[in-house]
Amino acid sequence: MMNNVKHISIEEYDYPLPEERIAKYPLPERDASNLLVLKDNEIKKSQFKYVGDFLPHDTLLVFNETKVIRARLQFHKATGSRIEIFCLEPEKDYQVAFSATSPVRWKCLIGNSKRWKEGKLSMELSVGGKPVALSAERISQNDQYAEIEFSWAPENLSFASVLEAAGEIPLPPYLHRDAEPDDRDRYQTVFARYDGSVAAPTAGLHFTQPLIAALREQGFTFDEVTLHVGAGTFKPVSTDTIGEHAMHSETIIVRRSLIKNLINQIGKPVIPVGTTSTRTLESLYWIGVMLKEQGLALRPLHVEQWFPYEDHAPMSAADALQNIVDYLDKHGLTRLEASTALMIAPSYQMRIITGLITNFHQPKSTLLLLVSALIGERWKDCYRFALDNGFRFLSYGDSCLFLP
Repeated sequence: MMNNVKHISIEEYDYPLPEERIAKYPLPERDASNLLVLKDNEIKKSQFKYVGDFLPHDTLLVFNETKVIRARLQFHKATGSRIEIFCLEPEKDYQVAFSATSPVRWKCLIGNSKRWKEGKLSMELSVGGKPVALSAERISQNDQYAEIEFSWAPENLSFASVLEAAGEIPLPPYLHRDAEPDDRDRYQTVFARYDGSVAAPTAGLHFTQPLIAALREQGFTFDEVTLHVGAGTFKPVSTDTIGEHAMHSETIIVRRSLIKNLINQIGKPVIPVGTTSTRTLESLYWIGVMLKEQGLALRPLHVEQWFPYEDHAPMSAADALQNIVDYLDKHGLTRLEASTALMIAPSYQMRIITGLITNFHQPKSTLLLLVSALIGERWKDCYRFALDNGFRFLSYGDSCLFLP
């Protein structure tokens, strides 16, 4: 199976996407977006506010609670050159990094890097009405990112408060516009709780609190995971075959209670809201397999890109999830913290999820490969239907409910 999946040509996952079909701005009402429904092998057009009419009975919906940080920092040198520092992820745990006082180190991307050879960059800002001086110094550099040390005075402020005041919301590059004040709210889900993402889990942008309440009244249940979305989510597959593409790694955090809920939900529908929730849930299965194969010793847990495509003894979803519960209990933990570079591509068999709520994705993207893994070649019919029927595409665009 490994060789077959690695030989998939990315050209097969291309489609024409006119620039005018990319939604540059969100609709005034989140749940007024169009909804494409693939159910019983039929394609229909509806509105997102009616998503509950199409969900199977006893569905568990799983949200990603990650929160988009103001990851773009614009510094200016004395010469006038603008240097952008894009915060990717902290050197240490997210919670520690955001609560840290000066200084703190992050992995970052540098815009206009050639203009900044050495020395510190600085800016003046206001936090809570008080003046703050923020500095950035490049500690090291490799092919993927720079290590930047941020320091500020007064030093007793948290980095979260400094970033909130100094940074800009990092809109996707394909929107070709700067962030505006409205994006602070609209490029954030209503259930965002934990700082850490540089991109929104955009399928969640269609939900409102009244819609969530209405879905609860219809008998649907909810649970949450956290996957902090990295900049790699926008990285197109630039190689001829997907076997040459390196998946980015992202942090996942899952409560023990969610894993128990998944065990109790076996045999009933589990529908993640977004590809990030999908990758988190499916990664749980493979973490359970890993714990069976390698034992329950405490160690960093990471799902490699091609791990699912290697030879493993058959294991039920219930057994895999129970392995995680046993691991957490053995070490007195109430939540699982791990990382995943899982590649979900055609030939992948879903172990946890049974459907998907998602947006329309870029041509030649790993997200489109994930959709194809779930619904097969029907993705072409769905995207053709969307193009023919006025759907809006990408992050601020319309939505899909796929029920294979």
